Amino acid sequence: MSMAPQELENSASKYAADAIKADSQGAVGMAISGYQNASDTLMKLMRLYPDSKLNLIYTEKIGAYQGRIKALRNTRAGNVEPVVDPNASPEEQKKSLARVQPNNNSSGDLEDLILKEKPDVKWIEVIGLDDAKNALRESIVYPSKRPDLFPLGWPRGMLLYGPPGTGKTMLAAATANELDGYFINVDAASMMSKWLGEAEKNVSKLFAMARGYCEKEGKPVILFIDEVDSLLGDRNSEVGGEIRAKNQFLSEMDGVNGKGKELMMYVIGATNKPWSLDSPFLRRFQKRIYVSLPSTEARENLFELYTSPLRKSTRVNSLSLAKHFDGYSASDIKDVCQGAQLQVVNELFKSPNFSEPIEGQAPTQPREINMTDFRDIKQKRKPSVSVEMVRAYHKWRDQFGAL
Repeated sequence: MSMAPQELENSASKYAADAIKADSQGAVGMAISGYQNASDTLMKLMRLYPDSKLNLIYTEKIGAYQGRIKALRNTRAGNVEPVVDPNASPEEQKKSLARVQPNNNSSGDLEDLILKEKPDVKWIEVIGLDDAKNALRESIVYPSKRPDLFPLGWPRGMLLYGPPGTGKTMLAAATANELDGYFINVDAASMMSKWLGEAEKNVSKLFAMARGYCEKEGKPVILFIDEVDSLLGDRNSEVGGEIRAKNQFLSEMDGVNGKGKELMMYVIGATNKPWSLDSPFLRRFQKRIYVSLPSTEARENLFELYTSPLRKSTRVNSLSLAKHFDGYSASDIKDVCQGAQLQVVNELFKSPNFSEPIEGQAPTQPREINMTDFRDIKQKRKPSVSVEMVRAYHKWRDQFGAL
């Protein structure tokens, strides 16, 4: 069944947003993959709806994405002005500009696909998910602080699975922030795309690089692999180099999980499709942690967090909103709050009394957000996770979960 035009457009927008973020952080391979996915999605949309009035805009966007891809591929041949995340602070933008400069290092191709900066995410920012947080603490944080308390060793491979937008990446980032070490973030889909024909060799390079940080500096290293199912999916459907890459990953994981070494190296995989992983890979992830949709209490805290900077009525009640938006993910709730703000701002701009800010005068403010605004948003915005999807995750957890 073909996707609706709005779904395809939203998918293209997400690919483009992820690409811009990766681009601003210097992850060239991830950025190229994202721009190409955005282009392909818009091209599919144009083929399905050739008479759409929006096709001219889509064509311009595709041209811009392809132009950026061309510039990024020529990065090492000369300087290229990097994309800067418009939402970043001036200091962060300056860092982004520095990170994207050409790299003549022999491991440059590998470096393009990873982010090694220690994430600035704290446990308190990860709302809810107590079981997942406890599992990561006892497997990574505690052994790194007191390895003498673990005579039988500790888990080195962890799989975070669950619906999209529930906080899997934030969990890994918050864990890394607890450690005085390195956080290596790899997008598996970009890795397989960029390394077609060389995946086996570069999987080995990736693990060797991570081990190197452990051995030379004696610091913990978290190797976070997002969309791990694109690398470790069912091997029966793959051929040639992809099978060798997956076998290499199994071998590397065996090295991480024991063989007498006490390196503080951990592999965290994240996936929205755990059922795509076959049993040899599951055995390497001793902890398989379900990152679920937020509970009522967690949704209440999320609404409290995301509405706190907004101008809202005193009648806006976070607990009522939490009950009203049952089944919505953490990212859905953020989008709902953003949508409510956009609604009142749109009213302000369309008001006949609206005018541009005048120096010396306080600018006109939108009205307060009220509960009716949230009810209106719910009519327009449905949860991104269906009941059937949740049931599938619960079924898989009952069979393979391992906290």
